[in-house]
Parts: sequence; structure tokens; C-alpha cells
Amino acid sequence: MSKILIIDDEPDVIDILAINLKAAGFSVVTAESGVAGLNKARMEVPHLIVLDLMLPGMSGFEVCKALRKDAATAKIPIIMLTAKSEEVDRIVGLELGADDYVSKPFSPREILLRIQSVLRRSSGVPEPVERLKIGELLLDHARHEVTMKGENVVLTATEFKLLAILMERRGRVQSRDRLLNDVWGYESIIDTRTVDTHIRRLREKLGEAFDYIETIRGVGYRINEFPK
Repeated sequence: MSKILIIDDEPDVIDILAINLKAAGFSVVTAESGVAGLNKARMEVPHLIVLDLMLPGMSGFEVCKALRKDAATAKIPIIMLTAKSEEVDRIVGLELGADDYVSKPFSPREILLRIQSVLRRSSGVPEPVERLKIGELLLDHARHEVTMKGENVVLTATEFKLLAILMERRGRVQSRDRLLNDVWGYESIIDTRTVDTHIRRLREKLGEAFDYIETIRGVGYRINEFPK
């Protein structure tokens, strides 16, 4: 049974999410402030966190940043939940390491589907012996590990899957729409800037290998087949 931590200061939101998640077979833990949520995340180590941005005392942005800096919680998938509709809030959340976002008001069905999609990405069973190597970049599916010149690169589940797909399809351009479908599991077209934000974070984490990922203007991205 997957454990979901809901961090939100609105009791009605917590109640409706908890009811629907429990009905879908999930175990639910809740917190009504950023500090309490961060402590719960560290104690409970949930399979996924639904995190509201507007929290008392410690914002969702600060909570997300703290979770990603802590080795014990760095890889826990996070879905941002916010009443704000401004693009900048969504982008900042994704840049801090959130895997997805849902804007309020939302339908319980929508957020349940998003949670199931993110959990599938984070818990998918990879090929046990598959290793992908391009230049100095090595991705090991069996260990769920990425290294650059032997140094470990810490990635979220979404970033790992995105990099794996690009490496598997080296030299071939992948459109943003195709990546949204293959990585995020979205059948319909949503904001493709989600892809751009994750690519930017991935490049930053790859360090010297940042230019392995090419931008094909107006189309999408590809991994250089023969990086410099």
C-alpha cells in the first residue's frame, strides 16, 4: 500500500483528498503546515507528497527545497498543489524539483490520476542488466543510478526516466509532446513548458555533460550521439 503525505492548511482539501485516496487503496498521512509537513516527510518517508504552495510559516517552495536537499527525502515524488495560476509559480515549483503540479480548484479524479502516473514513473521495474553509456555519462537501470565521470548524479524519478528515454533514443529528436506522453503519461496536450523546465534542471545536474542534450528549436530535444 503506497503512503501519500498531504501537506495543506485547508481542512476541506485534506478531507476530500484523504477520502478519495483511501478509497483508491492508498495510506494517507496529513500535515497542516510546512514545518509539520517536513517533519512528517522525514519520519514517515511516504511514497509521494501532495504539497500546497501557500502554507503558514514555511511555504511549499521552502518545504520542497528542504526535501530535495535531504538525502533521506530527495527522491520522494512531489506534486505541487496551488491556488495560484501564474506561470512563474508553476515554473519555480518544477525548478525546485516538483514532479508535477495541479491548480486549485481541482477534481479528485484528476489529482488521483496524476498521483498514479507519478508513482508509476517512480516505481517502474527497469531492465535488470541494462546500462546506457554515452561519452562519460553512464545510466545503470539495475542500480537506478546515473554517473558522470564516475561521480554520482542525484536525479528524481522523473528526471531519471527523462534521461533514460533520451539516451535510449540517442541521435533521434524527441518532440515535447512525445516526451510528455512517454515520461509523464499524458495522452492530451498540456503545457509543454513542463518538459523545458525538467530539461533545464537535468542539464544543471549533469554538470560537464550539460551539452550532451541538444535543443532542436521549435521541435524538442535529443541526446548527442557522439558528444564532444
